[in-house]
Amino acid sequence: MANKEKLFSEFQAPTTQEWLDKIEVDLKGADFQKRLVWRTNEGFNVQPFYRREDLKDLKAVDSLPGEFPYVRGNKKDNNLWFVRQDIVVDDAKAANAKALDILNKGVDSLGFKISGKDVNAAFVATLLDGILPQYVELNFKTCQRHCVELAEILVAYFKEKGYPLAELKGSINFDPIEKILKKGKDVTPVLAQAKMLIEALKELPGYRCINVNSVSLNNAGAYIYQELGYALAWGAEYLNVLTEAGVSACDAAKRIKFNMGVSENYFMEIAKFRAARMLWAQIVRQFVGDEALNCTCSQMHVCAITSEYNQTLFDSYVNLLRSQTETMSAALANVDSIVVTPFDKPYEQPTEFAERIARNQQLLLKEEAHFDKLVDVSGGSYTIEHLTDAIAQEGWKLFLAVEEAGGFLAEALKGNIVNAINASNDKRHAAAATRKEFILGTNQFPNFTETSEGKEPQSCACCCGGGHEAGELPQLNTARLASEFETLRLATEKAKKQPIAFMLTIGNLAMRQARAQFSCNFLAAAGYKVMDNLGFKTVEEGVDAALKANADIVVICSSDDEYAEYAIPAFQYLNGRAMFIVAGAPACSEDLKAAGIENFIHVKSNQLETLRAYNAKLGI
Repeated sequence: MANKEKLFSEFQAPTTQEWLDKIEVDLKGADFQKRLVWRTNEGFNVQPFYRREDLKDLKAVDSLPGEFPYVRGNKKDNNLWFVRQDIVVDDAKAANAKALDILNKGVDSLGFKISGKDVNAAFVATLLDGILPQYVELNFKTCQRHCVELAEILVAYFKEKGYPLAELKGSINFDPIEKILKKGKDVTPVLAQAKMLIEALKELPGYRCINVNSVSLNNAGAYIYQELGYALAWGAEYLNVLTEAGVSACDAAKRIKFNMGVSENYFMEIAKFRAARMLWAQIVRQFVGDEALNCTCSQMHVCAITSEYNQTLFDSYVNLLRSQTETMSAALANVDSIVVTPFDKPYEQPTEFAERIARNQQLLLKEEAHFDKLVDVSGGSYTIEHLTDAIAQEGWKLFLAVEEAGGFLAEALKGNIVNAINASNDKRHAAAATRKEFILGTNQFPNFTETSEGKEPQSCACCCGGGHEAGELPQLNTARLASEFETLRLATEKAKKQPIAFMLTIGNLAMRQARAQFSCNFLAAAGYKVMDNLGFKTVEEGVDAALKANADIVVICSSDDEYAEYAIPAFQYLNGRAMFIVAGAPACSEDLKAAGIENFIHVKSNQLETLRAYNAKLGI
């Protein structure tokens, strides 16, 4: 040890300024702020590196796992979480068989989605036959107006079977506010059943029945700070409703469960869950008082559900990469349970194979990576501690804004919540259209040869059974980020002829190769067949080769300087026999346009609108 201490004493720790000076040298004059500082959608900047001194004013850094305000998790000695899989129950006996099967395959939490018309004692008994609820978490979702009835049936069933009621854990998903947001219907009268539901479950203290389904906001394209801030306001609204109905604040808080989405922003999502626990503990303390400091009522219980918003129909196995990093974020953030959305959810009822893979994604993290053994792995990371504080500040600002406006329910009934989320969705779709937000396999690096093989986008189904008319209030737009590109590509696929885009590569080797690769990726996003080439000696040779290949589109790929030499002759020689595109935005663009060249593609192009225009020109 003495030698080790001597070794470190021989080196002087560099200061932050010395690091910055070194970075400035390596940047060779490039702007530090533009090149290395990440400007988030959450309203703050993220630096390329952090040091201990950056955390000196953060109070939460000194907290411990299992202690108020729970930024480091609810548990002190492990990071166990429930591996949950949801089952849509159309037939009680079939659902029961499936539940028993997956319980033997690593699942220890079941989610049953039951139609309201099926809520009766015989149906529930068949559904739960052979399942021992003291060893597995059970979660139920049904029509909001049938939740109290379902609770009474469950209590009676568990008592009849002699199960230890105090040990049972689970939830009933009662959340009328979600229906206001998703269906645009004012169902506030149903809120009166919240107290009745809690009373019906009084013999099941481990059952949470008042749910905050902010996953709906996540699946509608909400930014991370929006899901956080709105989830807190949503939960506070339910605390107000319950306490005004006569439920003690402590009992009310113990019955609330948060079902939150988790998106692909790895470090930010870890920070979101840590910040959420910290802020929720402070909110509960305002209702309960200092008793919350040593009471489990101030603990936030979270089920994390991997996002559907960023899933894709094409190149759908990339969804596995997305959901795996999302699951890692949730696990490292110490959530209580996780649902991994199967990779094929965008286009079909998930298959047995897809569900098995989804289960195994969690089991891999537990059994092979041992994520369940360590508490708050991210604690102490300068970057994550900073992100936790920064995202907490932005989420808290939004929470306060909602409270000052009258609370979450009032804002939901005014349409303000939905309008804000839909505005974010529109902004993200616009960013995807211009490739400022990448969707791997869709607007960036699409699979050139893939076809849909009959896949069509899935529409969501209601657990209540049957259709429901939309209400008068605005509704969340749940169009996935890739949906517009998929519509475009499916239309191309259904055309009489798949358009062929031919790369007329000529001139500077490096530039023509780079621009050909860019153009192939750009045009393949619409489902065009792209044909790259090694290069041509003359534009006439290139055009002849394109026409021989029956090309519908000819893309000239060269350097900016050489376009002045090659573009107009190539365009004139092609003579309207195919669409002509210039890859890039050269200085001579105005001269090219004056010669009749209309089409240019480059990094600043709106890819979606450009491809739509090309489809229109091609008669698709």
